[in-house]
Amino acid sequence: MYQAKRPSHSEFVTVRHTPLHVRHWGQPQAGQPTLWLLHGWMDVGASFQFMVDHLSQTHHLIAPDLRGFGLSQAQGVDHFVFPDYMADLDALLRHYQPEGQIDLLGHSMGGNVVMMFAGARPERVHRLINLEGFGMPRTTPSMAPGRYRQWLNELQAMDAGDMNFKTYPSLDAVAQRLQKTNPRLRLDHAQFLASHWAQPTAGGQWALLGHPAHKVVNPSLYQVDEMISLYKAITAPTLCVLAQDNEMASWWKGRYDLAEFRERIGHVPQLQLMELPECGHMMHHDQPQALAEAISHFLYAAS
Repeated sequence: MYQAKRPSHSEFVTVRHTPLHVRHWGQPQAGQPTLWLLHGWMDVGASFQFMVDHLSQTHHLIAPDLRGFGLSQAQGVDHFVFPDYMADLDALLRHYQPEGQIDLLGHSMGGNVVMMFAGARPERVHRLINLEGFGMPRTTPSMAPGRYRQWLNELQAMDAGDMNFKTYPSLDAVAQRLQKTNPRLRLDHAQFLASHWAQPTAGGQWALLGHPAHKVVNPSLYQVDEMISLYKAITAPTLCVLAQDNEMASWWKGRYDLAEFRERIGHVPQLQLMELPECGHMMHHDQPQALAEAISHFLYAAS
């Protein structure tokens, strides 16, 4: 299994009545903003370990498991919405750093969250990094009846246990599942991730550390104009990193493409856009060193 070059330590913090697991690398440094790392859907904070091992140790890094993922709790919840992730980040910031600015990075779903937060609280963000946080396809009001119907049906299915994630017979089987999703993923990396991505059950299976309510569709339609307004309100220098092997075509089947995303994110006032070669969506797994070098250059060259 992969051996971390920069080991982390963990703690649990209760914010908004929810116990969240928070992973740290290093300790706060005087005069240096903390770098916060927000993972994507069905991922965990430990997922950044390979990238962290190539980053300068100047930064204190914090990576929470978002609510209902990893070791963070989600009590009495039957669906999740993006504003909750953003509010949890805001509450964690008040806990760890009530004043001042942070550097903020998010991948995929986490990338969407950090963009929203940086638009809502621009004074709190020193540098902003978005790793393929694309947002969602444009919606129209006429889609509301179908969306609400889908949401109600999925809530019913979750109550019946039909939304549960598959279990696996061993930790190696979990690692194989990760490699199936991402063929570039090295075996030792997959084994490391599997140990943080799943836990054993009383029945001898391995269960993924993700609440099934994460599979329930958001009842509210995605509002592109609202997101663009948030983008326009961002004051921090912003780096957006795209994977060379972009997967938007397979995800959205023509309903949303890279050209439209580039047009949207172009509304961010101080934007740097770059493409990372030889990687897919999980760029922090595929090219951790190259990504760490790009991040370090952005954080320190602009300081």
